[in-house]
Amino acid sequence: MDFANSQTRINLMRSFAGESMARNRYTFAAAMAENNGYHAISEVFKFTARQEKEHAEVFYNFLKKEMGQSVEITGGYPVDNDTSILTLLKSSVSNEYEENETVYPQFASIAKEEGFSEIAAAYTMIAEIEKVHGDRFAKFAQLLETDRLFKSDTEETWICLNCGRIHKGKAPAQICPVCKADIGFFVRTNTIVGA
Repeated sequence: MDFANSQTRINLMRSFAGESMARNRYTFAAAMAENNGYHAISEVFKFTARQEKEHAEVFYNFLKKEMGQSVEITGGYPVDNDTSILTLLKSSVSNEYEENETVYPQFASIAKEEGFSEIAAAYTMIAEIEKVHGDRFAKFAQLLETDRLFKSDTEETWICLNCGRIHKGKAPAQICPVCKADIGFFVRTNTIVGA
């Protein structure tokens, strides 16, 4: 199929727009989390925002054939502009799972049908990453909602995201003994990758 007349061309621009907006939403959420003392959650939002930027770039690079052209798109994009960190985390879970379960698999299928196997593969791989994002946000939402963000019934390994200090216990240190960062900088080591 001719790329200029393909649905894949439109889907790539929609994906570029969506990933770009996700990056900004997560950057805004990071600032809000930081302002509320949730430094570790802020870092999770920033970490994810950087990955969304990379996804946007992958999609945008597939559009190089369209240099100098405008690609008209329509689409619905979420407005997640809440002051609650918990609500922002839950909205992010929903958005990430929608890309993982519905949007990107559909776009991959269309790209494959239209003969763009490399683009189909990119959609499939990025969909898998979006699930990891959703799982990570879900974990932090669950910990925050159950008041378990900074406490556990069992011994955990905690890391200060400011200096890297490792602490073992049912809760992190209130103040890091190395860099003096407050408790908001501590996170369980198993939540960093989304485990």
